[in-house]
Amino acid sequence: MADQGEIEKYMYSALDLARAALAKGEVPVGCVMVYQGQIVAQGHNRVNESKNATVHAEMVAVGQLLEWCMKVGLDKNEVLPIVQLYVTCEPCIMCAGALRLLSIPVVWYGCPNPRFGGCGSVLSVHSDRLESYGQQFKVHPPVCVMIRVC
Repeated sequence: MADQGEIEKYMYSALDLARAALAKGEVPVGCVMVYQGQIVAQGHNRVNESKNATVHAEMVAVGQLLEWCMKVGLDKNEVLPIVQLYVTCEPCIMCAGALRLLSIPVVWYGCPNPRFGGCGSVLSVHSDRLESYGQQFKVHPPVCVMIRVC
């Protein structure tokens, strides 16, 4: 399990991606995926840019992770169950469902998502008894990171 320093480091990386999304006129959500202590995939929302409502930060990162697995010759079915995801906002219901189907075991998030949250705010996709929809995953809500403005 990650210690507080690691959590903050990865959340700061996710926050940088959220800032990049905001600068591009997107909803400011960013995330990173960590495998064996290394960021191997990252993403931020690209819904407006792509004109595709499914291109959320988590989905961008998952796509990068799958490409990374192919590039380095690792089996995605061995990587996915041990990767950790750090995201600035609680995954929406769609993303929580995808993360569960992909067997992502741990999600750290920065703030709740009271309109669309799939990890406890609206639905609890991560922990509901849905045997045919993949393994449950652990969420660590919310991760507070002090942001230095100047």
